[in-house]
Amino acid sequence: MRIKRGNVNVKRHKKILKLAKGFKGARSRIFKVANCAVMKALKYQYRDRRVLKRNMRRLWIVRINAAVRAQGMSYSRFVNACKKADIIVNRKMLADLAINDKEAFNVILETAKAAV
Repeated sequence: MRIKRGNVNVKRHKKILKLAKGFKGARSRIFKVANCAVMKALKYQYRDRRVLKRNMRRLWIVRINAAVRAQGMSYSRFVNACKKADIIVNRKMLADLAINDKEAFNVILETAKAAV
């Protein structure tokens, strides 16, 4: 007796084609091509979740550096001064303060400068 897999294959194909919705041309319509495209897209998705974190950290550092240099200090010296002054604020919050609340950022900067 042979095993018929019609409904299983249909479900599997539909699942992949649903994930390929929005892809161009054959990549959204033909299972074999769509499957390759979806697998590659899922690899990129996994990788880029980590790359996004890296990029955001780089952006925060650039923003902090710009704000600190305007006050006549470099980023690396500022971070070192913060460690010596026991200022435990992450880069995300520092970057946010540098843009949205300059007074609070300047207070942190002055405290860090005093510790050095």
